[in-house]
Amino acid sequence: MHESDLSGFPLKLDGPDRPMVRFSKVTKSYGSLTVLDSLDLDIAEGEMVTIIGPSGSGKTTVLRMLMTLESINGGVIYVDGDPLTHMPQGDRLVPANRRHVRKIRSKIGMCFQQFNLFPHMTALENCMEGPVHVLGMSRKDARERAEELLAMVGMADKRDQHPSRLSGGQQQRVAIARALAMRPKVMLFDEVTSALDPEVIGEVTNVIRKLVSEYNLTMLMVTHQMGFARDISDRICFFFGGRIEEQGTPDELFNNPRKERTQQFLRAVKEAV
Repeated sequence: MHESDLSGFPLKLDGPDRPMVRFSKVTKSYGSLTVLDSLDLDIAEGEMVTIIGPSGSGKTTVLRMLMTLESINGGVIYVDGDPLTHMPQGDRLVPANRRHVRKIRSKIGMCFQQFNLFPHMTALENCMEGPVHVLGMSRKDARERAEELLAMVGMADKRDQHPSRLSGGQQQRVAIARALAMRPKVMLFDEVTSALDPEVIGEVTNVIRKLVSEYNLTMLMVTHQMGFARDISDRICFFFGGRIEEQGTPDELFNNPRKERTQQFLRAVKEAV
C-alpha cells in the first residue's frame, strides 16, 4: 500500500462518540482472492458484536487482523482511538513498527477455539504468566488478580490443577480468565464453544454473560452457535463475500432478515440443527 493511500485517514479518533474499534476501508487479499473487501465496521465501547456467516466469508480474518496475526492490504484499523496497523509520523500515517503494534495490541485479549493453555503450568500459573512477564506485575499482585479472575469464572477450586486434569469447559474458562488477567479493553472470542460438548457450552456461555454484565468490555465474537449469538449479542453482522451483507439486533437479524443471502444462510443453519 502506498503512503498516499493513507492521506484521507485521521491520525487519531477523538470525541465522546468515538468507537472502541474501527475498521476503515480495510482490505485483505491472498493473491487474487479477496477475503475482506473495503470493510467498514465500528464497535462501540461496551458493545458485544457477533460475526456470523458461511465458511470463507472473512469472519475469523477480522479477529486475526485485530490480533495482528494477519497483515492488511489496505485501510486502517483503530483501537481505542489509536491506529493499530499504522502510526502517526508528522502529519501522516505510516505502517506501524513493532513497538507501536505491541503497545496498541496490549489493549486486546483473545480466546481461541483451542484453549492454548500452557500444559506444564497450573490454572493459577497460566493466569499469572502474562501479568508478570509482559506487564511487569509483582508475583503477589499477579496472584491476587489471577485468584480473583479464577473465582469469577467459577474455577477457584481448580487453581492448582494442570490443564490435562480439566474438562474442555473448565479449560476454556481458565483461558478466559487468563486473557482477562491482562486487563484488555477489547475481548475477541473465536468459536469458543465449538470444541466443547453440548452439556458444557452453558458453562462458558454463563461466564461470557457475566463479563457482559460486570465489566465494561468491548467484545467481538465469531460463532456458528446461533442460539449463543442470539442470547449474548447487542448486534450481529452477517458476513458474505468479504463484506457485511446485513447487520442488526439479534431480533432484527434472526426474525426479520432483509437480504436474500442472509435468509438462505439462516435457513441452512436451522435445517442443520
